[in-house]
Amino acid sequence: MFSRKITRSIAAGTAALAVAAGTYGIISATASGGSAAARTAPTTRFRSNPASRPGAAGASNARSGPASGGTAGTVSNVSTSAFIVSTSAGQQVTVDEASSTNYEQGTRSSSASAIKTGKPVLVLGTTDGTTIRAVQVIVQPTRATSATPTAVIPFQRGAPSTSKQIGQIPADYRQGSGTIVGGTTANEATEAALAAYPGGIVDRVVKLSNNEYEVHNIGVNWPHHIFVAKNFKVIGAE
Repeated sequence: MFSRKITRSIAAGTAALAVAAGTYGIISATASGGSAAARTAPTTRFRSNPASRPGAAGASNARSGPASGGTAGTVSNVSTSAFIVSTSAGQQVTVDEASSTNYEQGTRSSSASAIKTGKPVLVLGTTDGTTIRAVQVIVQPTRATSATPTAVIPFQRGAPSTSKQIGQIPADYRQGSGTIVGGTTANEATEAALAAYPGGIVDRVVKLSNNEYEVHNIGVNWPHHIFVAKNFKVIGAE
């Protein structure tokens, strides 16, 4: 299409640069964490090549979204097919339910009727900004995912993100590297991360080259990256 005229080629190239710049800005905002990232994440709905979508063949773009994740907190409002979760760090998360959503209460099977205002819940599913399409909802989870966080720093507009590291951080880790994972693997890594650092929203789980996992956390000023070992034990955060 660029071979007809030089002028048309130049115009097309300029437009392509503009689109690329816009897309890069959106993806960078999503990857940076914080409340702003949570709000802008819905606009990144697979603008890139379909092959980079989570679960697609050959997927390796660790900044694509939406992706498997979740959150934990207290039910603050219930409607017919959705409810709101208030996290311990002040985030409001909309949870969309479906006929395929699986419910548990503690360690027992349950139903949507178990979702009631004031109940602590762990939600696992597909995260799109501050909305989660629920695959599994656990009421009164056995892990202390709804406890008041001792290490999480809630998001404050205008406040810089805290720069610190705790525990083990993979020596060759680079933000955006790795392969997005889903299914049981993502659920277990998400649950482990939220048990250690409740308050935010996990918007993707990435398998790193050393076979450990980076769980990306938004909606808080710290931590944004939680590192989980192959046995699904949290080993570090930054």
